[in-house]
Amino acid sequence: MPRNDFIIKFLASGGFISYIPARLTGFKKFTGSGMAGTLLALLLTPFLPENNFHFALFLLAFVPFSIWVAGRAEAAYGTHDDPRIVIDEIAGFWTAILFLDRTPFNLAAAFVLFRALDTLKPWPIKKLETAFSGGFGIIMDDVLAGAEANLLTRLAAVFFL
Repeated sequence: MPRNDFIIKFLASGGFISYIPARLTGFKKFTGSGMAGTLLALLLTPFLPENNFHFALFLLAFVPFSIWVAGRAEAAYGTHDDPRIVIDEIAGFWTAILFLDRTPFNLAAAFVLFRALDTLKPWPIKKLETAFSGGFGIIMDDVLAGAEANLLTRLAAVFFL
């Protein structure tokens, strides 16, 4: 594998974490890699900027970077939105926790709601996924799922806390 492809695949796959579920299940689609990517995003949360403004700036830089990486990974894998690409789940989950207090409730609710929305892809998430190709299409449906999960987490906190 060329060095450039190795680095892109490393970044897109969350340090190759997305390869683990596929190896365990043997499936090419619906491998559980999205769950692994979201778990990685959750585990990396303590290392993100705690200040909301700084976290928003970080995410504003990370999303375009992830679009670029996902587009390059798509070319390297030769498949649109290959299941091994999980940088979209990372960007999506981090969007789901943007401007939220990082309480156990908020993190758990954002995690569950993001996974549900990312898996089910209700309108307009599905529309966004299919309307755009390349890295933009790979990333932005997850960012939208994250934004919706963020709003639903806020709503859940009103009713359950």
